Amino acid sequence: MFEPIAGFGLIFLLFLGIALLTIAWKTIKIVPQSSVLLIERLGRFHRVASSGLNIIVPFFESPRAVYWTNVRPGVTSIDLREQYIDLPPQPVITRDNVTINVDSVVYWMITDPIKAVYEINDLVGSLVQLTITGMRSVMGEMDLDHTLSNRDAINSKLRLILDEATDKWGVKVTRVDVKNINPPEDVRITMEKQMTAERNRRALILQAEGDKQAAITRAEGEKQAAITRSEGNKQSAILDAEGAAQARLVAANAEAQAIKQIAGVIGSSDQTAQYLITARYIESLRDMTRTQNSKVIFMPMETSAMLSSVGMLKEVFAETGEKKEELPTTPRSPRELNR
Repeated sequence: MFEPIAGFGLIFLLFLGIALLTIAWKTIKIVPQSSVLLIERLGRFHRVASSGLNIIVPFFESPRAVYWTNVRPGVTSIDLREQYIDLPPQPVITRDNVTINVDSVVYWMITDPIKAVYEINDLVGSLVQLTITGMRSVMGEMDLDHTLSNRDAINSKLRLILDEATDKWGVKVTRVDVKNINPPEDVRITMEKQMTAERNRRALILQAEGDKQAAITRAEGEKQAAITRSEGNKQSAILDAEGAAQARLVAANAEAQAIKQIAGVIGSSDQTAQYLITARYIESLRDMTRTQNSKVIFMPMETSAMLSSVGMLKEVFAETGEKKEELPTTPRSPRELNR
């Protein structure tokens, strides 16, 4: 009789234990760090359960589950850390009608979990679609060359578009990076040929600039050398002229001394002048006889007058008793000239 009662009591206790465990499971909630739970009471939002131990009223309160793309269905905890979405390659048409495949990475974080759950149905899916449409809008306004060279500008525009659109969702887009831009194969080959031609053009321009600079440098060197040679020739000519002037001055001084001595011997200025003219005339005759010119030599003055002057000078020197060696020039007698 007591055995059925004991079995019933055991079953009751087992049921009671399971009920208590279920109530405890629904009552005690442990939230990880950097995560929150949205607690709803009778289907309406009640409060936010932060990280740590949280007690909720079973059967009246329950955490709100989220159903987002690429998130395990039925997850109740909302991660507040920065996350990323790796988008697969997407076809994008540029302004010059070239279809390219672009893949990117979006970094985002939830700043308001209430808006992230109640303002948008699928937060992750919406971010993916918004990134794709924004990328097509930004790159559709650019040529292929600009899309390949202005990745920073594309990233900045995409981040601004996403950040403005997701602000009402309680999401902050921190960064957008375009990873790869893959043009079609024929376009890639054409671009490589264009790049090779551009490099050859730059090489030719650089070589021409180098030749130009070398020519300018050589011209400057030749100019400086010419200026230096001209200055040297100028200084040499000046020195030659100064030397010639000094030589002429010395010769003139010597000749003046000789004339002074002759004037001192002769005594008369007229006889001195006549003597100098005669001496120069004799020297001119000597020089003309030494030339190879076969033309007839015309005398500018009468020979008899010149010879008479020479004889007169000889008599003057004989009277003064001076020796013939002291005279700078010793003219011959008229008889010797006639011989």
